[in-house]
Amino acid sequence: MAQHSKPKRGSLAFSPRKRARSENPRIKSWPGDGDKPCLQGFAGYKAGMTHVLVVDYRPTSTTSGQEVFVPVSVVETPPMKVAAIRFYEYTPYGLKTLTEIWADNVDELAKRMPIPKRKKEKEIKEFDEIRVLAYTEPWKVSGIPKKVPDIMEIRVGGGSLEERLEFAKSILGKEISIKDVFKEGEMIDVIAVTKGKGFQGHVKRWGVKLLHHKNRKHRRMIGTLGPWLSWVRPTVPQAGQMGYHKRTEYNKRILKIGENGEEITPDGGFPHYGIVRNEYVILHGSIPGPVKRLIKMRQAVRYWKGIKVEKPEITYISTTSKQGV
Repeated sequence: MAQHSKPKRGSLAFSPRKRARSENPRIKSWPGDGDKPCLQGFAGYKAGMTHVLVVDYRPTSTTSGQEVFVPVSVVETPPMKVAAIRFYEYTPYGLKTLTEIWADNVDELAKRMPIPKRKKEKEIKEFDEIRVLAYTEPWKVSGIPKKVPDIMEIRVGGGSLEERLEFAKSILGKEISIKDVFKEGEMIDVIAVTKGKGFQGHVKRWGVKLLHHKNRKHRRMIGTLGPWLSWVRPTVPQAGQMGYHKRTEYNKRILKIGENGEEITPDGGFPHYGIVRNEYVILHGSIPGPVKRLIKMRQAVRYWKGIKVEKPEITYISTTSKQGV
């Protein structure tokens, strides 16, 4: 007699599947340090997807060195402005904020939060971590109707603490570009909130099988909630919230960083977005979230640094209409 096998359906890796706290995701971990001080993250807005013809850069691929069509995601990345420098110290309970240094010309940020008055800079002798508070400038993006900036904390890594402090002071109150943080061919991680799908049933949310057609009253449910005289365990698939979860996708290759977004905008514009007018990033593959959503990028934390990073060779970028016209 064949052995009975019933694999479990649905992954519990992200349970509980509840809504994200905010559409602005928080980055909780950062990569190691390099030789020179630099910013380790940036933010942009998702414009949509298209496809490009690129020479396959993956050495172990069966099509390595050949031209292949690959799906890509386009993220519009207008300049960000550095509003403040924040200092941390390590404690047994995690990082503790010591003090902050704020810039003067950050009036646009008043729509998001009250701006502290800039005080005289105190001489900070001992600190363990330094980060900057930067905010986006969505009024420069025509594809989204947002005027309130999104704020992001970015770690300053590389070099000694004194070098990081001097680097942070040099960019305080200034605009930074995506080219100041990343380069073409680099691997990054993408953090965003996925597309919300609302309240969904057992079958769509967990992928369980339909019950037999002779089952009593229903088919798109589970057979049992569990044994008698017991509570309903959290491993039992049930209906509930689906989508609008914070997710991190690791190791996305930057295929191109461009300045003129109109050169990659398809005929008629990206659906539900329009024309890309600022700097942009083309990433290999898909990324979480619908169009217009805030996308945070950081240097890869699970990528082996010994692999040589080269600029991918793109021979064609599709600008045909995505609307079937």
